[in-house]
Amino acid sequence: MNFKIAVLAGDGIGPEISVQGVNVMAAVCRKFGHTVEFRDALVGAAAIDAVGNPFPDETYDTCRNADAVLFSAVGDPKFDNDPTAKVRPEQGLLAMRKKLGLFANIRPVETFDCLIHKSPLRPELVKGADFICIRELTGGMYFGEKVEGDDRAYDTNAYTRVEIERILRVAYEYAMRRPRHHLTVVDKANVLASSRLWRKIAQEMAPQYPEVTTDFMYVDNAAMRMIQEPTFFDVMVTENTFGDILTDEGSVLTGSMGLLPSASTGESTPVFEPIHGSWPQAKGLDIANPLAQILSVAMLFEYFNLLDEGALVRRAVVASLDANVRTPEIQVAGGRRYGTKEVGEWIVNYIENCK
Repeated sequence: MNFKIAVLAGDGIGPEISVQGVNVMAAVCRKFGHTVEFRDALVGAAAIDAVGNPFPDETYDTCRNADAVLFSAVGDPKFDNDPTAKVRPEQGLLAMRKKLGLFANIRPVETFDCLIHKSPLRPELVKGADFICIRELTGGMYFGEKVEGDDRAYDTNAYTRVEIERILRVAYEYAMRRPRHHLTVVDKANVLASSRLWRKIAQEMAPQYPEVTTDFMYVDNAAMRMIQEPTFFDVMVTENTFGDILTDEGSVLTGSMGLLPSASTGESTPVFEPIHGSWPQAKGLDIANPLAQILSVAMLFEYFNLLDEGALVRRAVVASLDANVRTPEIQVAGGRRYGTKEVGEWIVNYIENCK
């Protein structure tokens, strides 16, 4: 396959982990006979500093003309600490999702046996946890009508039938592909009108997928259940705001946010990215974990049905963990402190030399 990949490194640790994802993808493509062309583009604070726009038209054109986007992170303290700022790095991420029609965010939550001890939960609770959170990404409060004043503010949590049906269809399709065929629809239908529409439509669609067991759970209960019994879940689907919170909660089960990738798909070019933020405090220190970025490359290959390529990336990541080639936040006590670059180079070397 001939790949055209837009690379949006962004802010903070983004450039450091981005290059590791690019190097891993290039190594896999060489091994399997694919060609790949990478094209860099600005986003977030870096784009604001350069052109005053967190998602410039040039970046949009680069993404739209690519087969996929490898995105890293946006965010900068100088904007976080200025509540009066009219333009913010995160607006670039929202604009990218909206302009590319990326309505489905796919976040797998999978534990690694060698890192069970890093989870804040007891090992017997978290061991074997393996589920997918599917978050609606372009509707709800993040994109609804907003009013912000000195004495009153509100965000509108609006959803249409079309928006709900299309994300539920994605969720059912994922549930159909998994061995357990289990879908949990997360809402707050006892309080919110928008959630009642979600539940109504899900109940209408469930008979179209008789192989899938569909259940419903209020978001507060789901948040507790993820901590009490994470192995209950197989595929979870929910609206934008709930999904943002629950997926970050799910990431903690693994022991580090630096381990989990994601994909955003929809009407146009798909985007593959780590779930973590820009961690500006670690910028330039060579301590950021690149594994979520690298696992996003695995998801990219799998999206194009290149399963062997994706499996090789995953195998290389597991091998690096088993060999204790790890960045500081997941290293075993007394283990060597590997930097971002060293971890990426080790994985590339594994890919190049494996049979």
